[in-house]
Amino acid sequence: MIPAGGLTPLRAGALGGAIGGGAFVALAVAIATPVVEHWEGTRLAPYRDIAGIATVCTGETRVEMRRYTPAECKAMLHRALADDYAPAVLRAVPALKDRPNQFAASISLAYNIGEVAFTRSTVARRFNTGDWRGGCDAFLMWTRAGGRVLPGLEKRRRAERQLCLKGL
Repeated sequence: MIPAGGLTPLRAGALGGAIGGGAFVALAVAIATPVVEHWEGTRLAPYRDIAGIATVCTGETRVEMRRYTPAECKAMLHRALADDYAPAVLRAVPALKDRPNQFAASISLAYNIGEVAFTRSTVARRFNTGDWRGGCDAFLMWTRAGGRVLPGLEKRRRAERQLCLKGL
């Protein structure tokens, strides 16, 4: 899924110089962004998510809980994906650097479950052993919030898995 306006210049964040993969990170973030936007939705005013966590914009939980503009929310999401989640995913699974669809799906998963949970996940473990299909299948394990299976998370994980399987 590429945004309607096509690919736009994206910052590579902390990875650009360190790995030399700025364009690749930008591509993965460009693929991941509409996926995250679709499943998270965007709400300009703070609210409590299904698990009771204070949230604002496009699923952001780590910022001041106040009203934001649409432009602020878009910039916030891009910064989070490019500067926080993409680097964390690549630290957990360095081999994703040559796999844009698996990398993008993993960025979306990490954004939803958190960097630490992604690092410790079966997805990351399987990817790190070279079991790409098994790693993609492991996305389907992450369907619970607040202790219960949520139909929306099941749909999201199926979509992320579909993206992950692309090109394998």
